[in-house]
Amino acid sequence: MFVWDDAKKTKMVSVEDSLPGRDTPVLPDPKPHTVLGTDLLAEPGEGQEIIYLASGCFWGAEKLAWELGADSTAVGYMGGFTPNPTYEEVCTGLTGHAETVRVLYTPEKLPTAKLLQAFFESHDPTSLNKQGGDIGTQYRSAIFTTTQEQEDTAHQMIRAYQDKLTQAGHGQIVT
Repeated sequence: MFVWDDAKKTKMVSVEDSLPGRDTPVLPDPKPHTVLGTDLLAEPGEGQEIIYLASGCFWGAEKLAWELGADSTAVGYMGGFTPNPTYEEVCTGLTGHAETVRVLYTPEKLPTAKLLQAFFESHDPTSLNKQGGDIGTQYRSAIFTTTQEQEDTAHQMIRAYQDKLTQAGHGQIVT
């Protein structure tokens, strides 16, 4: 039986110590999104983009994306070593994954900067491997971009937010 240890949960697992996982997806043929009715794994259409955001527990982050006008969302795990991990495996801290929201959006309707502003303002980007009472590397803050423009916007916003946080006496952004 796995025993939770907060000190161990906040330390990133090494590739060598990560769980083996599996070759096949845990959910190979997902049903449409329960709330939005959209295809969870839809490829971007004309004028759409995908960005992946990790800001702690993915349910609140997903709802925020809906409220902002995302075209579709899906929750899952990214940034780890274990192929196709289960929820239970991610919770052990032995996969290296972060709880992540896949956001399909139309930048003309929902600009990347507006989406990232909500991302930064909805969690503590200075908190390493935890958000509120959720502790573990799966709750880390991360942005996984799919375009150069998204990456550039993210870096610009991190610099701007860090300046404001530093002026207010807060810590370093760890996103």
